Amino acid sequence: MKRLFFDMDGVLVNFESGLEQVDAATKSLYADRPEDIPGLFSLMKPLPGAIEAVNLLAQHYDVFILSTAPWQNPSAWSDKLTWVVDHLGDVFYKRIFLTHRKDLCLGDYLIDDRSKHGASDFPGEWIQFGSEKYPDWDAVIAYLSQKDGWTV
Repeated sequence: MKRLFFDMDGVLVNFESGLEQVDAATKSLYADRPEDIPGLFSLMKPLPGAIEAVNLLAQHYDVFILSTAPWQNPSAWSDKLTWVVDHLGDVFYKRIFLTHRKDLCLGDYLIDDRSKHGASDFPGEWIQFGSEKYPDWDAVIAYLSQKDGWTV
């Protein structure tokens, strides 16, 4: 079975939805690095279609989370795990990699919105979520189903 990695922020998770729930004083205190706000990652909402896409793709691939957490925000590491459990149940049970070197992980596909942290050098195929070619989950699913010969 092919191995498929999902990034979180900007792919499964709406980063801005977390910031919308933070008070103005805290936003001001972390104005230069909002990703360092303690607890921020637990407040975020899923992107439209993300939960359904994960559940569908998990039927066809060996799935994993491959995400980066801010180094200066230790709560982000646990918040990301909590988010996955709360929104996706046990789909990713013991299948989460938090790293700043995505290029060191072996797999067939990485769905990620940015080239940072080794995503563009991932040894499999990088599917750039939110790009012109893959603007949303429907486009990603259509591509993968066509490429790997399965139907929705």
